[in-house]
Amino acid sequence: MGMNESEIYSLLNLSEDYVLDGFRHDHPPLVRGAEAPQSPRQTLDHIARQVAGCTRCALHRQRRQTVAGEGAVDPLVMVIGEGPGAEEDRSGRPFVGKAGQYLDRWLAAIGLDRKSNCFIGNIVKCRPPGNRDPLPEEADACLPYLKEQIDILKPKAILTVGRIATQILCGRSEGIGQLRGQELDYLGIPVVATYHPSAVLRNTDLRAAVWEDLKRLQALPVLAGSLPE
Repeated sequence: MGMNESEIYSLLNLSEDYVLDGFRHDHPPLVRGAEAPQSPRQTLDHIARQVAGCTRCALHRQRRQTVAGEGAVDPLVMVIGEGPGAEEDRSGRPFVGKAGQYLDRWLAAIGLDRKSNCFIGNIVKCRPPGNRDPLPEEADACLPYLKEQIDILKPKAILTVGRIATQILCGRSEGIGQLRGQELDYLGIPVVATYHPSAVLRNTDLRAAVWEDLKRLQALPVLAGSLPE
């Protein structure tokens, strides 16, 4: 007798667990057919549950919590960073440490807020040890979650903060100093690149450049009339 879809799903998860770690993990239940979520919020919550049970790369071994992202379900702008830090790993929320508080101030300056018109996420959903750059295989394993989120959210524009996020999302290799100011896009969605808030906290001379980038974002034609002048 053949196995049903749920049994195949469980077997595949079990095989992956033992290959990667040598023991079994808990996994979110398979959602299919009429049970599939319909609204954007339900779909985002479903992705978050998948992320919470993910073992696609080695980052899951040391995480406290996954950080799927948060914000409005119909955002004007999606902000994408590199990955969670220590505070984010503890809280399960993106950009909540000093850099996150600084980012919130940047967004507020041009009329954006994660509670009303902005969504914040990362390239990888688990904290890399010591806040190192994600390895290529880690980014590759996690990127499908982010791409699915972008497809659901359909932001009018994307703000990437930092070199890693910009390079991976836009398929580029230049440093952030060269990438900012360029006309970038992700599948037709305009992308504005700027420095990571943590870099600006370390080097306040970068503040003027960030303000230029935020004004470029605010002035994008796709956001015309949506943000205060």
